[in-house]
Amino acid sequence: MIILNINRKLTKKVTAGNLSIGGDSPVSIQSMTNVPIDDVEETVKQIISLKMAGANLVRLAVPHEDSIDSLKKIIKSVDIPLCADIHFNYKIAIAAIEAGISKVRINPGNIGDKNRVKEVVKAAQDYNIPIRIGVNGGSIDKKKYSFPTSENLVESALEHIYLLEENNFEDIVVSIKSSNLHQTVEANRILSKKRDYPIHVGLTEAGYGLGCTVQSSIAIGSLLMEGIGDTIRVSMTGDPVQEIPVARGILEAVGHQKSKVRIVACPTCGRTDKSLDILALAKNIEKEINDKFKDKIEKLDKPFEVAVMGCEVNGPGEASHADIGLAGGKNGTLLLFAKGEKLKKLKSEDAISELMIIAEKMLS
Repeated sequence: MIILNINRKLTKKVTAGNLSIGGDSPVSIQSMTNVPIDDVEETVKQIISLKMAGANLVRLAVPHEDSIDSLKKIIKSVDIPLCADIHFNYKIAIAAIEAGISKVRINPGNIGDKNRVKEVVKAAQDYNIPIRIGVNGGSIDKKKYSFPTSENLVESALEHIYLLEENNFEDIVVSIKSSNLHQTVEANRILSKKRDYPIHVGLTEAGYGLGCTVQSSIAIGSLLMEGIGDTIRVSMTGDPVQEIPVARGILEAVGHQKSKVRIVACPTCGRTDKSLDILALAKNIEKEINDKFKDKIEKLDKPFEVAVMGCEVNGPGEASHADIGLAGGKNGTLLLFAKGEKLKKLKSEDAISELMIIAEKMLS
């Protein structure tokens, strides 16, 4: 379901491989491998897993000139756009571009003098690939700024942008990230007003698990709802594949990505019959519908909403907007309803199969 009241900023469109970033392109999901690039087999396996989970682009750290041979093998082994993450050595950036990378991430401030930046830009122009400028709290000029703020993070990004623009290069993606949520959001707001380049949104060093999920959702989600952001990454410690469901969830929640099934479920209370496991019921229904009706749901213009409510108080009334639903009754029974209309009372063991019968009719 697309939320039409999000007035997304129309930025410049750039292309990384077969992926368009910015402009009217869908907001894309990125991640980054966390195994050494020289372990080609494991790197390829991780990239494939990330793609299967829903990533649109994967970034790799390329720390040494000797890593280029591994990079070439990886590029040939996968069919998803890759971004080379380069620091300090401009020769690695040029070699990665020549090896066939789809995008390169540099910090122009630490890649060398202006002549070296010019050489990287020339290679990017020759091979028609974009450059991502990445700025975080450690990237600011320590001679100018004693500590990072939203304003000087933006100023640092603009300094890097100027270096590329001086060389007539504008296929740029900009990323400003901080571990401070408020600082990150404000910096991206300021940047969006100053330039029209596509923005990569994320919260750096966001931690793991619930903490990372909550903070990243607030930072990324709030910017997307303001129309800021063309590509996103949830930076989660651990297996990067775990980042993708969170990123997809954020895009679905704000309306930038269509969800297959939306489960509407109440938290339950003392009115819920103690013999009913509403959480298990909701999970099982979601899986059953996704598995059985995947192709049909993909074609819908909006999510297929299924309500699983603990009692009839919060059942057909509060969840009347749902396409179909179940509400807990007495003695382990459940009420089946659709579009707010009560259909029949069911035994708990029959509830899912009966719901699937009605769902199939609705989706036919």
